[in-house]
Amino acid sequence: MEGGKKQKPSYSKNRRKSSYGTSRRSILKKSFNQEQVTFTAPVSDDPLVAIIGGGISGLICAMFLEKRGVRSTVFDTGIHGLGGRMGTRVIDPQPLIFDHAAQFFTVNDSRFAELVNGWMDKGLVREWRGTIGELQNGGQFVPFLPSPPKYIATNGMRFLADSLLSETRMVNVVRPCWISKLEPFNGMWHLSENEKPCGKFDAIVIAHNGSTEVPFEGAFVRGIDSVSWMANNTKKLLASQSGGPHCWTFLSTAAYGKQNKVPQENIPTATATKVKAGMLEGVEAALGLSKGSLPKPFYTRLQLWGAALPTNTPGIPCIFDPLGRAGICGDWLLGSNVEAAVLSGISLANHIADYFQSPGTDPGEFAVGLNHEFQPLEGHDIGQFPGLGSEEKMNEAQVYELAK
Repeated sequence: MEGGKKQKPSYSKNRRKSSYGTSRRSILKKSFNQEQVTFTAPVSDDPLVAIIGGGISGLICAMFLEKRGVRSTVFDTGIHGLGGRMGTRVIDPQPLIFDHAAQFFTVNDSRFAELVNGWMDKGLVREWRGTIGELQNGGQFVPFLPSPPKYIATNGMRFLADSLLSETRMVNVVRPCWISKLEPFNGMWHLSENEKPCGKFDAIVIAHNGSTEVPFEGAFVRGIDSVSWMANNTKKLLASQSGGPHCWTFLSTAAYGKQNKVPQENIPTATATKVKAGMLEGVEAALGLSKGSLPKPFYTRLQLWGAALPTNTPGIPCIFDPLGRAGICGDWLLGSNVEAAVLSGISLANHIADYFQSPGTDPGEFAVGLNHEFQPLEGHDIGQFPGLGSEEKMNEAQVYELAK
């Protein structure tokens, strides 16, 4: 095949080729040399990159590719908007508003700090000054120290994601779109959705998959099997609102999610009823309330995040196979938080741009992350927040006991 060669290992010589072409998972395998794609044709004079996944890592990658003069197209499955796990659900006409995935983020890296400062200047992000801490089974709440600062998107996480590409000129967005086939041919990656062509690209990026008053706005829950986090979205996102309903997000523990795993796009009614009841009982136990004492919510919605958090990581900012011109970015490469996702997107964008703009250089010099071993990843069940924690020797007067 002129311009592109598939070097198949011996074990796959007689295997039947899948009728579905190249899946996202197989792209990951290719990047680790289990099935090597090698392009020999030169890169186009005006290269175009396909970014599969419109989470924040993919969006940041597109932004920084544009800064380097490289065009890109972002393909995302989102029906309501971009952002992936930067998800916000708004229910009109009240409105009811819920951040139902990423809850907040912290800043440690200077490159991320520069971005966040720019977002704050534009009013896209603000510091969350509400009380956050750990809630022990039975109602004992220990607030975290105010440092490091905690940040949220002003109108909900998804609206930050939707605004990131508002000023770009070299980024095209296609959604909702599920890329079902990626095929290397004549020095290009050919993408399609259910046999419908979606274009050809010089390189690909995989960036995918009555109220009870409490003295906090967000809490990491300890000692409860079904709940790991709770947050008052109304106070977090609509601080000036007085009266009206309060919208809370409750996130389960990883173990509870695994125990009740079902197809995330079609949750059976029986499972939804069981999980909602179990999580609300967990909330009551965490708050030190008797079973059934919480007012029944007039609106509930259950969301299953099938790929919510990574369990291990190679500890590198990005992966790039220069022979197959395929890269991977995402928070899981560095950790499990918004900052890790952003830094990964920046790193891969710059790496691809360096590769495109260095003709004559041995492609092997641009290989990164193809042979790194994975290490276990620790953190909260909702992600990592470096530097976040409560004072070890906190005065007992600072520990609040919720009213029973």
